[in-house]
Amino acid sequence: MVREVSVGNLVFGGNRPLVLIAGPCAIENEDLTLRIAGYLKQLCTELGVGLVFKASYDKANRTSVDSFRGPGMDEGLRILQKVKDEFELPVLSDVHGESQVQAAAQVLDIIQIPAFLSRQTDLLVAAGRTGKVVNVKKGQFLAPWDMANAVGKIESTGNSNILLTERGASFGYNNLVTDMRSLVIMREIGFPVIYDATHSVQLPGGSGTSSGGQRQFVAPLSRAAVAAGIDGLFWEVHENPEQALCDGPNSLPLQNLRGMLEQMLAIDAVVKKR
Repeated sequence: MVREVSVGNLVFGGNRPLVLIAGPCAIENEDLTLRIAGYLKQLCTELGVGLVFKASYDKANRTSVDSFRGPGMDEGLRILQKVKDEFELPVLSDVHGESQVQAAAQVLDIIQIPAFLSRQTDLLVAAGRTGKVVNVKKGQFLAPWDMANAVGKIESTGNSNILLTERGASFGYNNLVTDMRSLVIMREIGFPVIYDATHSVQLPGGSGTSSGGQRQFVAPLSRAAVAAGIDGLFWEVHENPEQALCDGPNSLPLQNLRGMLEQMLAIDAVVKKR
């Protein structure tokens, strides 16, 4: 049985309803971040779905040294704290080194370990020691059963508040593929599983100095993942993805979310017999 992991009033796992983790790839500025958070809060309240707001204060693994990375930790955490205060939403962001963990834990409700760092023992242990919920993205280079080792590193600290996220596996050059079996296999480790649909359609480095993406496949892959029995969906969204400073090609426009989310909730209700 998959354990339940609580984030404020939200609960992932068990046979609980689907939770949405959504927001822009990176914090571009305060106004845009708050507008997106407000839109998501209203939509999810109307549809009765739990929401965690996500946005990265620093994208340390961008393709090019010239790529936009975000405002940095101090300013980014300030903006995320404002999202928490104004909209009463739990927030999630990435940490990229042990030195960031303690400061990030003062604001974040979920500490996210990026896929490229999913084997970094010291980082996983530092995140675990905060006692916060830790979301580990499965590396594009890992088998789903390998995530048991990441879980073991976090649990060694006495922290079992863990989420596991699938975000596609490397498939040749500049391409990813999702093996839906991985969602079931990771869930058998005993922790809630999230499907990051927008990063799963990324084309890493596919545009030379930046990553490409195929957002037209986000909806069908999300439907398949929800039908497989996941606990949460992870979507990167933007007011105008074509102008986004990070991950625009695989981000969803806000105006498309309602219909897509209604579909996901209907499938989730059938799968979980609600």
